[in-house]
Amino acid sequence: MTRLFPAAFRSLSRSVSRGIGRVTESALGPYQTAVVRIGFSVTWLLFLLREFPHRQELYGPDGPWSWDLARQLIADNGAFTVLMWSGSQFWFELVYGLAVLASLLLLLGWRTRTLSVLFMVGVLSLQNRSIFVGDGGDNVLHLMSLYLVFTRCGQVWSLDARRARRARARVALGDDPVPDRVGPVLWGVLGVFLLGGIAAGKLDGDLLVPVILWGMWLAQGVWWVVARRGQGGEARTLLDIVGNLVHNAALFVIMAEACLIYATAGWYKIQGSRWQDGTAVYYPLHLDYFSPWPALSDLMSSSGTMVMLVTYGTVAVQVAFPFTLFNRRVKNILLAVMMTEHAVIAVVLGLPFFSLAMIAADAVFLPTSFLRRLGDGAARARVRLLARLPGNGRAAPDRETSEAADESAVDETAEPPHVGFTA
Repeated sequence: MTRLFPAAFRSLSRSVSRGIGRVTESALGPYQTAVVRIGFSVTWLLFLLREFPHRQELYGPDGPWSWDLARQLIADNGAFTVLMWSGSQFWFELVYGLAVLASLLLLLGWRTRTLSVLFMVGVLSLQNRSIFVGDGGDNVLHLMSLYLVFTRCGQVWSLDARRARRARARVALGDDPVPDRVGPVLWGVLGVFLLGGIAAGKLDGDLLVPVILWGMWLAQGVWWVVARRGQGGEARTLLDIVGNLVHNAALFVIMAEACLIYATAGWYKIQGSRWQDGTAVYYPLHLDYFSPWPALSDLMSSSGTMVMLVTYGTVAVQVAFPFTLFNRRVKNILLAVMMTEHAVIAVVLGLPFFSLAMIAADAVFLPTSFLRRLGDGAARARVRLLARLPGNGRAAPDRETSEAADESAVDETAEPPHVGFTA
């Protein structure tokens, strides 16, 4: 076979080798995973803060969906939620507060490996406690909280990235690296909680979440032990390869999940008679529950042509999007259309958190060049803001600008040759 097609075989072999090298040597899409991390943590944080006055009715032990009803349901489906560990008011307030704190810290990118796990625990605990609370975006958030655990989502735009950058600068100057004391302490505390949960029989039921918790805890312990022995060595190289493979696989799953959501939504709409005759958009605009701005809803539904174009356009974009991923220009156009559509849904239909969740999922397909320009613009705005504060000299903006430029240079070449990461 190789004698008949020597050139083609060598070309294929080189392509396969380059592909294997890319997925093992680097964590692809650092900006995409960072913006997904920020998007979903912002969505969940804003939801928890908005519903804080109503938290008792939604998830509390004395809410309409009582603790006993939730316990009966969870006994049947085996869903994971730490809120079922105790029916006390103190435990509920503690879990809710920790969910808010985990969302905030994940947004800032502090200890993202650990906080992504705690973020997942908070999302699953509250959502599984009252499964009838949600608007569709909760399903997306539920899945993405699981996937984020396996990504290296703190490579850029995070406190972790800044800490790593300063550690590299310290080593470059010949100073000894500052030992990490917070990480091992956090790891030990979480290990105690896991052991306590096992001993009390609180992690029975579905094995998926306990396996993830124990797997991530053990992996983090192994990583810390290897890193403590030095920066080189075969063990560290092997862990880097495994980490990159897991990250890249999770990134692929996130992209596949977003495509599946749009594909299934589009094909199901095609089968509906109201979507076929072009009137489906008209009806939710006249439901009181989905009309926070009645005048705006009436304005949009007053034109039959507008309703028909939006109805057919929604179906066409959702069905076509997965097929446009290999054409970056068409993909970027449809991506902008879908994000605009979700922004309109947030305002017109009063579904802000559903729209935020979908926009965060769409962000995984944003071009790296656009995200880097966005990050650079945000860094410059921050520098200008800090420069205007009283007591700040010119040295502070210069230092901030230098750090922002260093961070924007992370993983410039770590872009996969598919699904339009490049502009």
